[in-house]
Amino acid sequence: MTALTRRTLLATAGAASVSTLLASCAGFTGQPQGGSSGGSSGGSGTLTFTTWASDSEKAAYEKLIKQFEAANDGVTVRANFVPYQQMFTNIDAQLSAGNAPDVFRAGYGQIGGYAKQGALLDLSDSLGSEKSRFIPAFWEAISYDGKPYGVAQQTDTSAIAYNKQLMKDAGITSLPDSLDSAWSWAEFDDVMSRLRAKLPSSKYPFAYNWQLGGSPRWLTWLFEAGGRLLNEDLSASAIRSDAGTKALDYTKAFFTKDYVPANSSVKSNAYADTTWLAGTTAMVSAGNFLLPEFTDAKFDWGVTYLPKDQRAADDLGGNALVATADSKNTELATKFLKFMVSDDAMRTFCGGALELPTLQSLVGQDLGWDAPDGVMPVFVDQATTITPADVAQLTVPASAAITTVLTNQLEAAFRQGQSTAQTLQNIADGVDKAVA
Repeated sequence: MTALTRRTLLATAGAASVSTLLASCAGFTGQPQGGSSGGSSGGSGTLTFTTWASDSEKAAYEKLIKQFEAANDGVTVRANFVPYQQMFTNIDAQLSAGNAPDVFRAGYGQIGGYAKQGALLDLSDSLGSEKSRFIPAFWEAISYDGKPYGVAQQTDTSAIAYNKQLMKDAGITSLPDSLDSAWSWAEFDDVMSRLRAKLPSSKYPFAYNWQLGGSPRWLTWLFEAGGRLLNEDLSASAIRSDAGTKALDYTKAFFTKDYVPANSSVKSNAYADTTWLAGTTAMVSAGNFLLPEFTDAKFDWGVTYLPKDQRAADDLGGNALVATADSKNTELATKFLKFMVSDDAMRTFCGGALELPTLQSLVGQDLGWDAPDGVMPVFVDQATTITPADVAQLTVPASAAITTVLTNQLEAAFRQGQSTAQTLQNIADGVDKAVA
């Protein structure tokens, strides 16, 4: 990637998505939502589509739009590529004014907030039959109140990238090569302890990617411990548990044992992958979307699986395409959404952008990723550890408010000495207020 990288998008996503979701939970100003003016015909044959995109994503979108137009005589898709930091400020204003695009791209965590406000088109009748085509977790990700409000176009997830030489110097030459053989938490702690003993004080065993609005990635540890953030009906916090205590104590130890740089906490402006690329850390938890940047590494590297405790887990990345409830072209919009998640279209998009598919039919397939041998299969396997129950907790309409709570309280625990019990209590109180 050149001018626009996925890491740049990640940087802006923290602030932009949080403010947007808070706005969507509070309600839009201006014209009421709900689709009262939405039509069911193809309208003028022109479809408006707004998205942000990396360079490789833009190329894939442009290719697919040309294919869609060629297959639908008289149809024009007017694509509007905007910077991520402007994307949802613009969308919110357009929704309020009643002139939003027919289709736009959204993160999975944003769908609940928009759907709750009536801003998105209910796709139950037009796309409900598509459910079986998708990995269950990603059908859950586009659903609100049991109804689909978008299509899951792609996902990305995290795995551990490692510096081969630093691992070898610490005597760590055998690394997990499957989900089944992934390190246990005790084994991972031993690996970090061995690295800490061998590395100079200026280098560290690990860095975790929970910075810049990424604090919900901490929940991977909670899920691995067998815990939950919310109860089963998503009405209240469930984090005050043995699993919550275990996950927080384990991750707090990253800082007390000097396993991670002090400046890699959740409120840090230093990217975890930046410290790794600089040779400062031996391992980093990183998303597959960063692989194009990893080709610039000045050392040999590989990728292995995240550790596991009671179970394996991972963070929910990726995005969906949604149609607005007030679109005058609902029939054309749903046709476009169906096309974009056809097998061929998803193969084109994910293969070109180094992203992961959400369709059952593409799991295990080589999509032509331009990545070192053996790397993408690790991320593909990791994505299978995301469950519908995890997704349901990560995509409630109050996700933005919950992210703020997690960021503040984890920072207090990691960097300010706040006790585990107090941190869990504060998270529970904040989550309960957010979902009330």
